[in-house]
Amino acid sequence: MDLKDSFSDNLLDGTFAPHIGRHRSSTPSVIVIGGGISGIAAARILKNASFKVHVLESRDRIGGRIHTDYSFGCPVDMGASWLHGACNENPLAPLIRHLGLPLYRTSGDNSVLYDHDLESYALFDMDGLQVSQQMVIEVGDVFKKILNETERVRDEHSNDMSVLQAISIVLDRHPELRQEGLSHEVLQWYICRMEAWFAVDADMISLQTWDQEHVLSGGHGLMVQGYHPVIKALANDIDIQLNHRVTKISYGSGKVIVTVEDGRHFVADAVIVTVPLGILKANLIDFEPKFPEWKVSAISDLGMGNENKIALRFHDVFWPNVEFLGIVAPTSYSCGYFLNLHKATGHPVLVYMAAGRFAFDLEKKSNESAVNFVMQQLRKMFPHAPEPTQYLVSRWGTDPNSLGCYSYDAVGKPIDLYDRLRAPLGNLFFAGEAVSVEHQGSVHGAYSAGVMAAKNCRRYLMERLGSLEMIQVMSARDEVLEATVPLQISRI
Repeated sequence: MDLKDSFSDNLLDGTFAPHIGRHRSSTPSVIVIGGGISGIAAARILKNASFKVHVLESRDRIGGRIHTDYSFGCPVDMGASWLHGACNENPLAPLIRHLGLPLYRTSGDNSVLYDHDLESYALFDMDGLQVSQQMVIEVGDVFKKILNETERVRDEHSNDMSVLQAISIVLDRHPELRQEGLSHEVLQWYICRMEAWFAVDADMISLQTWDQEHVLSGGHGLMVQGYHPVIKALANDIDIQLNHRVTKISYGSGKVIVTVEDGRHFVADAVIVTVPLGILKANLIDFEPKFPEWKVSAISDLGMGNENKIALRFHDVFWPNVEFLGIVAPTSYSCGYFLNLHKATGHPVLVYMAAGRFAFDLEKKSNESAVNFVMQQLRKMFPHAPEPTQYLVSRWGTDPNSLGCYSYDAVGKPIDLYDRLRAPLGNLFFAGEAVSVEHQGSVHGAYSAGVMAAKNCRRYLMERLGSLEMIQVMSARDEVLEATVPLQISRI
């Protein structure tokens, strides 16, 4: 259905000011900007509360930074892949249980590698020689000691610094923790995996907050069938208009006017903005009136990281039956990491993952050059590796719809940053993973932020429009999702 058909009372051509008060519907109306999980979650809440809600999405698909590709003949998540916190307390657990989606647990709680334990792996050096399991375990223990010592550094300094700077201080104080030769390369690989968690290099990760995230229990579960079924279920019967790139939002005068790229205008009682932080940083949407300085600085002070994937499908499996393959190197920048989807899904697919500056550098290459580089890395481990039958390359850092993959705490971040970032401006509300202080950068964090923004928006409009009696707080659909069906979690 075209938005023009379903929202004709609020579609304006050209000058809109004379029309604003013409139609007063008894049903509150909300426009959600962005069709990722945060936007769709917000729309779901409002739809279930009998609001008139419409989603404007700039892409030609829903999901945002969730993107399950099916071109391999099997689901491959090129964006978010894990449920971080495979437990019933995860806000996405009811929906995942209801849909019967299986998870493959790749780590338990307190994994030093976050989304992977050291239980199923194979690491190789730059010459293709496999690193002994004993060395990997020993260096891993050293890495834990180094991270523990950085807490002392943090306690001693009132000013924030980067994790890398703190590690340097620790190694100066404790030369016995320094690693040489191959052990040093393994240590760099651990740092590389830490950087992948934050999607940014260690010299940009805040020492004050790197370990302050509230990580849910249950470890980390890979979505075996991909995340798209979750998005599809949430988006059911919601009016979502694709290829609608928003260029301007006028707010604060009773109604909100949203302008899209082709010049059309849409009017509603409120707007929920769920676009990625990278879009807000780049000022790709013109807000009228301009944001106050406290909002601008909040957007500026939060970092936006980058992580990319290169997925390779092969005719047959020629690698060992482990969850991940890694290449150690003299610097974390040069280390490599492959996720073995065959272990979890049964499909002959490897996914190379790169974060931080290296992820941006990969985006400078053509798809073919990027794949050739990754194959060079793979052939260091397996010299006779054949050419892939298919490949996929993500480019989140330069994607005009995201300009990054997820946010991170930059060094020196103000304490009240998240409060300012998610604070509404009249009838303009904000959601997305970036505003989730406890679960930043995660799918369930984005989902929760969307739910919270929708509830705040609903409360605001109920009070302003006096329509409390017609709001249905919960629908039967929401109650169904609370069914106590256990999560399907496996580990082979």
